[in-house]
Amino acid sequence: MSPLHELLATVPQQGCVRWIGVRPASRATMIELDAVEARREAGLTGDHSRPGPRNARQVTLIQWEHLAVISALMGRTAENPITAHELRRNIAISGINLFSLKGRRFRLGQAILESTGWCQPCAKLEEQLGLGTFQAMRGHGGITARVLQGGIIRLDDALRVEPL
Repeated sequence: MSPLHELLATVPQQGCVRWIGVRPASRATMIELDAVEARREAGLTGDHSRPGPRNARQVTLIQWEHLAVISALMGRTAENPITAHELRRNIAISGINLFSLKGRRFRLGQAILESTGWCQPCAKLEEQLGLGTFQAMRGHGGITARVLQGGIIRLDDALRVEPL
């Protein structure tokens, strides 16, 4: 194995669930939760994501540390920072670079998820949060995932990368 492949295969960090939210309908207000059930091939209970094994966007995750970056790029002050609730992602994770999960499976609480791609910002966020939101979020939108094994995910649960 080359040194680069070895570096890519090794993820020593462990993440932590800092925020959980679901959207009961496409443009509905996010509901903040202390825990949520992840269901195989269906996503999160109470979230509007379309069920099915082919849905690569069953769960959206954002890097907790990126909230400060997005706030700064949007000119938001420390008294009025951008929140995970406003960005409409399901789960905010701290302590691990979510991009290191590319093509990986990971345990989140009792559930096992598989990353499926980058979660790009959309025009809806620009409409809701104002001019510049789309550009501020580029590269900071997080990742998408599908549920491989169901289970409960709670605030403060660990995110652990599954072995290859």
